Amino acid sequence: MLENALFWVANAVGLVAFALVGASKAIREGFDPFGVSVVGLVTAFGGGTTRDLLVLRIPLSLQTLSNIGFGVFGVILAVALSVLLDEPHRHPFSLVADAIGLGAFATTGAIVATHAEVSPFGVVAVATINAVGGGAFADILLDRPPFILLQDFYASCAVLGGCLYWLLSIRFGTGALAAGGCAIMTVGSRLVAVRYGWELPNVRDYTTRTLR
Repeated sequence: MLENALFWVANAVGLVAFALVGASKAIREGFDPFGVSVVGLVTAFGGGTTRDLLVLRIPLSLQTLSNIGFGVFGVILAVALSVLLDEPHRHPFSLVADAIGLGAFATTGAIVATHAEVSPFGVVAVATINAVGGGAFADILLDRPPFILLQDFYASCAVLGGCLYWLLSIRFGTGALAAGGCAIMTVGSRLVAVRYGWELPNVRDYTTRTLR
């Protein structure tokens, strides 16, 4: 029961946060209301839908209206912020919301993968896909390379969270400690990365310097 409650809370938080982030990006690009809604909802549901297909179950987005409601609420928040702020996508609120969404979805992905009895690699992979998949789909709709494949220290945060979830679940079981550890690790590492400008090295630049 506790794990189910943790899943639903994390899922709701992630849906609202990522719908807000995705819709904010679409607003910045000048999309119309329909486009803003589509990008926001794809950001919210893309990762979770991919997660569910990987573990062979009907996506939650098609099972309950409440999930759609959380996504729509996130889109509405993004529109409201765009009215109140000049650059809502750069505001600390949006950056924190993105980190929270990342942590929430890494946690839900790890929980679902554990219930599906996949391998340890599968737990980390599904947690990461759940966390970053929606953002990757949104970037494709925005006609740009998915930023998780570039230098930003983003998907790596979900990998760290998924690894910690698996380690804690072995020692303490799949409960509040494992879920909380995953969320804290993912959110914390992302916020630290934003604060200090962490990036992964560019392979082309590194190899060029090495060859010289």
